[in-house]
Amino acid sequence: MRATRPVGEVTRGTTNPNRLRRMDRWIAAQHGSSLRRSDDPLAVDLGYGAAPWTALELLVRLRTARPDAEVVGIEIDPARVAAARPYAREGLSFAHGGFEVPLPGGRRPALIRAANVLRQYDEERVAEVWTRLRARLAPDGLLVEGTCDEIGRRHVWVALGPEGPRTVTFATRLGSLERPSDLAERLPKALIHRNVPGEPVHAFLTDFDRAWAAAAPFASLGARQRWIRTVRSLAGPGGWPVTDTPARWRQGEVTVRWEALAPAQR
Repeated sequence: MRATRPVGEVTRGTTNPNRLRRMDRWIAAQHGSSLRRSDDPLAVDLGYGAAPWTALELLVRLRTARPDAEVVGIEIDPARVAAARPYAREGLSFAHGGFEVPLPGGRRPALIRAANVLRQYDEERVAEVWTRLRARLAPDGLLVEGTCDEIGRRHVWVALGPEGPRTVTFATRLGSLERPSDLAERLPKALIHRNVPGEPVHAFLTDFDRAWAAAAPFASLGARQRWIRTVRSLAGPGGWPVTDTPARWRQGEVTVRWEALAPAQR
């Protein structure tokens, strides 16, 4: 019987150690309780790239929340899978595949992380891929899909449950940030072409920059205090539906409900 061809296309495979640290730490903090409840704490690092560092790091970080967590790194390029397999260990394995997320025994992961995978695809493909990946999740599972720069200073991701998209998170190294809209270049594929007047994400980033400018006096206390003041202003009465708390803002993050930033209907 001929093997089924993996669904998807080979990515550039660019990867660096610690590139996805902001996303990983957010997952461990925000999804840790679901992992602890899970009967099968399995995570998938989808499209880990030319080197297996991100899968190794994801395992370490998830085990801060669930010591018996497992990670399967899935790559569509068989040569990358072969190169990664010497790094396999207890709780970490590698498999050939794509958006069909092939797992033995019909296992359904508690987490699928797909970082910098959809950036090369057309915007029209995003909904299809999201639907396919969400269908592979466990009932309480989470899909995290987004984009970051080469060394992980700026990152934006969408969190989705089996029912659909939930939130958008903006995360940055505050010391390197000139203005919040600098994060626009790292918007995930579902939003990056929507950063134009008339679109909700453009309005959000415009308000974010205005609040950042208004919080300039707090810069004397450090970039973290300026960011916290900025997000507090954004989330004020009649403002944007921010879902997280100052504990996450201190990390250079802010999370907003997906419905507030979703692309306008055309």
